[in-house]
Amino acid sequence: MDTKSQPVDREAWGEQRTKTVTWYDPHALAAAGRSMPGLDYLRAIMTGELPAAPIAALFGTRPVRVEPGSVTFACTPDESAYNPIGVVHGGLVCTLLDSVVGCAVHTTLPAGTGYTSTSLTVNYLRAVTHESGELHAEGHVTKAGRRMAFADATVVDGQGKIVATATGSCLVFPH
Repeated sequence: MDTKSQPVDREAWGEQRTKTVTWYDPHALAAAGRSMPGLDYLRAIMTGELPAAPIAALFGTRPVRVEPGSVTFACTPDESAYNPIGVVHGGLVCTLLDSVVGCAVHTTLPAGTGYTSTSLTVNYLRAVTHESGELHAEGHVTKAGRRMAFADATVVDGQGKIVATATGSCLVFPH
């Protein structure tokens, strides 16, 4: 079996595409967040008072609703998120679910308190492509606690069809 790399046939595949991603210092953003209640912090990101996290810039996600114990993020995946079989990689959908689970929990936390995901169970229900349109992910806290918090999440496509669901837990700790 020949394992040598062959050059890409540009006539068959067209021109190579590029994507430029820019972001702000995530350490400065985190420092600002430690001084604010989670709800206020996420609302400041949503309104543009604070910049989004680098992962949001990479995937094009943005908060569109932030309430106590509940958030909604939107994302329109582009072809840079496609896997080799021609659909959006499940990792983007998983990241979106993990983000809304964690951020829903974050809305319940006082200043100086952090969290990290400890588990995330994802169920994929349908493939996502560019034809899926804008995705909306909603996360809702099911149990807020001093040491552990639990939330669930759903992603729907532009036609309102559920593409994935998740349940997750977060470890809560002082910063």
